[in-house]
Amino acid sequence: MSFANANISDIIATTIQSRTRKIADNVTNNNAVLKKLSMRGNIKTFSGGYKILQELSFAENSNAGWYSGYDLLPVGVSDVISAAEFDIKQAAVPVIISGLEQLQNSGREQMIDLLESRLSVAESTLSNLCTAGIYSDGTGAGGKEIDGLDAAVPLDPTAAPYGGIDGAVFTFWQNAISDQTAAAGLDPTLIQGFWNQLWSELVRGQDRPDCIMADSTVWNAYISSLQANQRFSNTDMADAGFTNVQFMDAPVILDGGIYFPSAASGGVGSPAGTAFFLNTKYLHYRPHAARNMVPLSPNRRYSTNQDAEVQILAWAGNLTTSGRAFQGRYDANGV
Repeated sequence: MSFANANISDIIATTIQSRTRKIADNVTNNNAVLKKLSMRGNIKTFSGGYKILQELSFAENSNAGWYSGYDLLPVGVSDVISAAEFDIKQAAVPVIISGLEQLQNSGREQMIDLLESRLSVAESTLSNLCTAGIYSDGTGAGGKEIDGLDAAVPLDPTAAPYGGIDGAVFTFWQNAISDQTAAAGLDPTLIQGFWNQLWSELVRGQDRPDCIMADSTVWNAYISSLQANQRFSNTDMADAGFTNVQFMDAPVILDGGIYFPSAASGGVGSPAGTAFFLNTKYLHYRPHAARNMVPLSPNRRYSTNQDAEVQILAWAGNLTTSGRAFQGRYDANGV
């Protein structure tokens, strides 16, 4: 089998390889949840295993207590650490170059220009795919999609196990819910009261939501509830390019303005009528160390029955949670 230019294959491979870090960063920086996790240091790779294990503390040490003088201190085993288990999810987007395009763009600079445009499309496609996955319930594409916020912070935390733990059995594995579908949840005169109640259910000492992700309808209702001199923004997220105002000391971030449904992503942004009250201390983005927006194979991939070459950008991992009880969900229309 002969090819238009053997060196072109090397250009394709090396160009994609050199951009993998940029692609991974673009995906992170283009999603407010992932950006917040990155700022907190909660984007951590894993190196292998059948499942992704996310350690969590589910109980206090039962040996703790008061004592006086020579009192005997309890030293019994106190099982307080467990782990949630998450499947490894995979995503990929191919970058394809035909033999004719290799002939037409045989110069190195021309080929790199062609690859730049193809890679830009691949990057945005993969970014939208991952963003949709961050909000998904994990059932998309036959259960192959990321176990996103719709699974981590569902409308009914007792309906199905999450991370291998059944919320119907273990109350520590239940997120807070404010279901205002029948109570004018988008009424600007009522929304702050509803949010105050939900917020109070998510505070434990210094633990409290540090990020509120809202779709455009909930965002508009909250904005309408504010007076002009109360529209403060969070500088960290604003400097990162995300539109936000404050509730308590958490940024309320708009993620759902322009909605681009596609066969690949299934749509991008927070679900309609929803605001997620997130404590990102207990959320984790866990890509595989060897499969974080990298070529599926650095070697040449040729079609067996076409004059074309393919390089595949691939990702594997999942979104995990170590503290479901610290997460909340505001639902204004049941979508």
